[in-house]
Amino acid sequence: MCVMMIPNLKSIDHIHIAVIDRSVSEKWYERVLGLKRIESLVFWSTNGGPLTIGNESNSVHLALFENTKKKISSTIAFDTSAQEFLGWHVHLSDELEQQVKFVDHDVSWSMYFTDPDGNPFEITCYEYDQVKQAIYSSR
Repeated sequence: MCVMMIPNLKSIDHIHIAVIDRSVSEKWYERVLGLKRIESLVFWSTNGGPLTIGNESNSVHLALFENTKKKISSTIAFDTSAQEFLGWHVHLSDELEQQVKFVDHDVSWSMYFTDPDGNPFEITCYEYDQVKQAIYSSR
């Protein structure tokens, strides 16, 4: 059995927050916590996608999902480098005994998985071009 080192996680990238009325919640988060919409990611907020808000130093991100029909759950998303992201793909595929899929978000890449209790997690990488090149050169 080959023992692989677990790839590094850089930080928590964002946390998914389910809200009933995103415009009301956006105002609350800005007024109470000083979190404002991240303009470069607003395009994600259409068609059920998240409205990403953050602090001034860009070290805290919340992804507000308008969600009135589903059970509310939070997804914790970890940020990592392109090299570590690819390492996580191998590691998770081995540990979870299933192929973990890459998800292309146009400006970032993500992989989604759950723990044994069904809690959702995401590993994401904003080194978009490096990941894209590695994915397509391996096919």
